[in-house]
Amino acid sequence: MAKEFPVPPVVFTPSTPTHRRHPPPGAGASPPPAFAPPRPSTSAGANPLPFMSFDAAAAANSSSPPLFAGPIGVGGSGASFEDEPPLLEELGINTRQIWRKTISILHPLRTADPSLHADADLSGPFLFLLSFGLFQLLAGKFHFGIVLGWVTVASLFLYFVFSMLSGGRRGDLDLYRCVSLVGYCMLPMVIFSAVSLFLPRGGGLIFGVGMGFVMWSTRVCTRLLAELASSGDEHRGLIAYACWLVYMLFSLLVVF
Repeated sequence: MAKEFPVPPVVFTPSTPTHRRHPPPGAGASPPPAFAPPRPSTSAGANPLPFMSFDAAAAANSSSPPLFAGPIGVGGSGASFEDEPPLLEELGINTRQIWRKTISILHPLRTADPSLHADADLSGPFLFLLSFGLFQLLAGKFHFGIVLGWVTVASLFLYFVFSMLSGGRRGDLDLYRCVSLVGYCMLPMVIFSAVSLFLPRGGGLIFGVGMGFVMWSTRVCTRLLAELASSGDEHRGLIAYACWLVYMLFSLLVVF
C-alpha cells in the first residue's frame, strides 16, 4: 500500500505596488537633484583647453595659434599655384613658337626663316598630320597610319640623302630636326586635302591644284634643308628633287 505524504497548502497573497511620492514643497526633505555635468570655468587658468568648452569668449581670447594661418603658399613654405608653369610649357609645347613657324610657311611667296626652325619640335608636325588625316577621313579615306608611316620613311630618306651628299657633314641637320622640317612643310598638303573636298574627282583641275601645292611644299622644304645643313647649297637641285618625290606621294594620296 502506497504511503501518502501530507502536502501543505499554497496561499497566494496579492501584493500591492508601493509608489514613492515626492512630498509637496516645504513638507520634508527635497529629492536629490538630477545629474548635471560640471560646467567648465571661463577663466583661462582653470581651463587649459579652451576649444573643449562651449564658451566662445574664452576660445576667442585664447592665445593658442590657429591651425591654418592662411592659403597655401602665403606666408608658408609651400609653393603657390600661381607660381607653377603652364601645363603645355611643362610638356615642352611652345604654342607661340608653333604659331610663328606656321605663319612663316603659310605665305607661298615669302621665304621661310630658317632660324625659327632651328629649334625642332614634333608638336606642330603631329598637329598637321592629324589634320591631314581628318580631312582625308571626311573624304571617306582612313589614312592615319599611312600618313604617319610615310612621314617617317620620308624623313629617313632625306636624312640618308644628306648623309650621302655631304659625306657625314650634315651641319645642324639631325634626324629629329629632319622629321620636324618634313612635318611642318606638310602644311600646304593639309590645305590641299581640305580644298580637295570641294573639287571634282578625276578631272584635270584637281591635278593642277595638287601640283601647285606640291611645288609650294617642295620650295619651302628645300630652302629650310639647304640652310640648316652644311653643303646644302651645292646640291640644292638634288634636295629639291627628293622633296618633290616625297610631297608628290602625299598629293597622289589625296587625289586617289
